[in-house]
This record gives sequence, C-alpha cells and structure tokens, in this order.
Amino acid sequence: MHIGITSPIVVQHPSNAADWEAGAGIEELVRIARQADRLGFHHLTCSEHVAVPVDIAAERGATYWDPLATLGFLAAHTDRIKLATQVLVLGYHHPLAIAKRYGTLDVVSGGRLILGLGVGSLQEEFELLGAEFEGRGARADDALAALRASLSQSNPEYHGTHYDFENLVVKPHAVQTRVPLWIGGRTPRSLRRARSQGDGWVPFGLPLGDLESMLAKGEQREDFEVVLSAGAPLDPLGNRAAVADSLERRRQAGATIVSASIHATSAEHYCDQLATLRAIGDELDVEFHSNQIGATS
Repeated sequence: MHIGITSPIVVQHPSNAADWEAGAGIEELVRIARQADRLGFHHLTCSEHVAVPVDIAAERGATYWDPLATLGFLAAHTDRIKLATQVLVLGYHHPLAIAKRYGTLDVVSGGRLILGLGVGSLQEEFELLGAEFEGRGARADDALAALRASLSQSNPEYHGTHYDFENLVVKPHAVQTRVPLWIGGRTPRSLRRARSQGDGWVPFGLPLGDLESMLAKGEQREDFEVVLSAGAPLDPLGNRAAVADSLERRRQAGATIVSASIHATSAEHYCDQLATLRAIGDELDVEFHSNQIGATS
C-alpha cells in the first residue's frame, strides 16, 4: 500500500479545510509538495470546479484551484511524486483537449501524471459551460474510450457514439505508455466503469464497510488501484495510534493507496506531520518512492 496526499489549500471544503489555508498560497503549497516529494509519498491532488453557485459553495466549498496550472507549477518544484487530478469532469472537455493539455503535463513532469476522472454532478456548472447534463454517464463512457485511444498517441483515431476523429496530429502527447486513469464515484456503476475502463477507483463519501462490500463483488485485476480516503484529517503528531489504525483498516478493506488529508495549523506544522506520517508508514510496511529521508527540503 502507498500513501498519497490530498493537497491542502487548493480545495477548501467546509468539512475539513483548516483556518490557516484561507490565507495560504503557492509558497506554502510548494513547501508542502517538496516535503511530500522528499519523504516519498505517492501523489498530490488537485480537483476541478470552474464556478460553484453561491448557495452550493456553503456545502461543497468555493475554493478550487485549476488543476492544470497548479500541477504544472508543482511539477517544476518536485522530482518523483505523482500528480493526480482528483477529479476532472469528463463532460467539461473534449477528450483530445485532455489528451493534449494533460499529455503536455506528463511531458514536463517526466511521466508523473495520473488522470482522475469523473462523470460530474453539479448541473448548474454543466449548464454554465454549455455541457450536456442529461446522458452524461454514457457520454463519459465514450470519452473514456476516446481518451484511452488518444493518450500517448501522435496520430489518435477513435470512432464512437459521441466522439469521432482521425487524421489528426497531437504533439506533444503523454510520455507514459499507459497513463493511469482513476475513476471517481460513489456508486456500483462507477466501480464497474473503473474496472472495465480505468486503472483505479477513487470513491468518496461512503462508509468503510460499504466500500469493503462493494469491492468484494466482482473481479479485480491485480494491477487495479483502490484509492481510499483516510477519512477525517490525520493527526500523526497528536495521535499516532489512531493514524496507524486508520491506515490499517483501509488496507484491510482493500486499499492499495490511501489518499490522506492532514490536520495542521500551518504549513510548517503540516510538514512536521508529514515526517511523522512517513515514520508511521514505515512501521506499517507502507511503500514509499524515496529513501532520501535525511535530505534537506
């Protein structure tokens, strides 16, 4: 099992955003990203919303940094940590636009892109962007197939029900032979979609017992990633035992990767928490990308 980091600052959800994040910016984010990279954590995340209605922002949050700009900037300040969109809404983009823009991110990051993708549920945002809300599931399935045919290809060709293209050149394109596609969602259909068309599943908002039951149904490829949230923000310095228990329960539920939010009161505290989380992970035989624990950040 690996541990990734649900990036602070870039998404400020009312349920878990800390007060210090409201006044933080790119300098604090880079400091945290460098620490996570140095310690060998699996990934950083950035989600997507273009515009959230005021009345819905109270529930979902209002702050969402653009993932392409954010992850591109972080790519220049890190070396090994993977960069995950969690998630892009498929209906907001043509598949070739994703292939070109995020393929370029894969190039500049040295092949560290993970594309987390979702169907989307905010109807007001679909309408704002001129995207079709009805039938978005079927359109997303076709977009996924088109993406799989297009990523890492100079001359992509695809003929589907919603997307159809050939005789085109897309350069640059992703340098990974197979860019990992993680499918977000909280329904059995999202898990089926992930298993049939993706490389991993990123569920949200479900109790651990429900996740375990869902994962027990159906076959799972050996290389399939199950990316489970750590739940409430982890507090490694404050309660090592609770953190270890949270991680171990998710491993038992089937997680191959845990995506963790971290309790902190400042960027400095956050970095200290990451160092302790790495130590707890070592005790649990969690896998990390780097052994450079003694390096300076």
